[in-house]
Amino acid sequence: MSMFTRRKKAQGRSWSETRTSRSTKDNGFESEQLNQVDLQALVEKISLEFFGRPFQHQAIYNSRLQTTGGRYHLKDHHIDFNPKMANRPEFIGIIKHELTHYHLHLAHRGYQHRDADFKKLLAQVGGSRYAPNIKSSQAQQGKWHYRCEHGHDFFRQRRVDINRYRCGQCRGKLHLVDQLK
Repeated sequence: MSMFTRRKKAQGRSWSETRTSRSTKDNGFESEQLNQVDLQALVEKISLEFFGRPFQHQAIYNSRLQTTGGRYHLKDHHIDFNPKMANRPEFIGIIKHELTHYHLHLAHRGYQHRDADFKKLLAQVGGSRYAPNIKSSQAQQGKWHYRCEHGHDFFRQRRVDINRYRCGQCRGKLHLVDQLK
């Protein structure tokens, strides 16, 4: 028995309870956001309602996910969800997407994104095909705003020499519109 396990048992909580309480405190969840128990119940409800089959494994938040909405684990069948997505309206679509992987894998059918079974079931349940962008639009746009003479906009992190470079879409001359903060 490791030192970590002994310390947690001495506090009277199991490891999974500690993991749940730690993740809800460390990630800065707002009070209206789902906690681990509510997330598990929501995933089970969506599974029964849209797929007609129970979800019999664990659904948890994983704050290490950065660019994806969720991840289905093939070996132990649990699903991780990005806590940054929980307050977004697309979160139900992300849950349906991961449950599509889950149910198709357990049914020994094509569970990968490229498989026809996956695409068909995802369309039937109305799940999201891609995870929405997490970053705000201004943080993603960059510091420099350029527009070509035909109206195409470009946002760059670094300044571009407008005498040397042209528009990549129409080969038009670039003009500096604004320097964003």
